Amino acid sequence: MTDYFALEVSQEAINAISSLGLAHLGDGVYELMVRSWLCIHGKATAKGLHRAAVHYVSAPAQAKRVERIRDQLTEEERDVFRRGRNASPHSIPQNASREEYATATALEALFGWLYLKGRRDRLNELFGWMMEE
Repeated sequence: MTDYFALEVSQEAINAISSLGLAHLGDGVYELMVRSWLCIHGKATAKGLHRAAVHYVSAPAQAKRVERIRDQLTEEERDVFRRGRNASPHSIPQNASREEYATATALEALFGWLYLKGRRDRLNELFGWMMEE
């Protein structure tokens, strides 16, 4: 049985995934982390959890919070981030500028890549910096 919370993926397999594929995965990773953070920190009532999560996972919110970690990224992480930023999505949400959406996609690609690499400590470190009040 595959343990999807502790994947063991070869570097070759990770390299074969497009930046948009990494962003798709990273979107789920980031949203799970935000939902967990909201529940653990009591940031919203049960009724408001969805609305609160949407507030944090929107492209403009992600783009704003990424500024908190940009200078902390390693060279390898910056490369993944840059490739994610340069990916060509098919559409951009109405509530986000092209730049905000590109930055959010880059963050999600980085989180997807870190997840596949099994770098949970690094995910938690970056996420912690992003969520500091």
